[in-house]
Amino acid sequence: MSINKETLEKIAHLARLEFDEKSEEKMLKDMNNMLSFVEKLQELDTDNVEPLQAMSFEINQMREDKIKEHLSREKGLKNAPKKDQEYFRVPKVIE
Repeated sequence: MSINKETLEKIAHLARLEFDEKSEEKMLKDMNNMLSFVEKLQELDTDNVEPLQAMSFEINQMREDKIKEHLSREKGLKNAPKKDQEYFRVPKVIE
């Protein structure tokens, strides 16, 4: 299987990508290399291979939740560049 220029243009349109001529040729080459790699993987005999459920057998070391002294509002706002009585003041980002 290989990807031609028309297929690449359809994929680029769906992914909302734009290429110049040089980048398009490089992308076409890269995608065909990826497909040839996948085709090579399909040649492997995996009949006696169990499917993986996880990539790692490590177990997370969870710490016990403990209630500790929390940061008070006054301490939290102490070094804020802009603040009012209760909140940090930040520039408006949504109109």
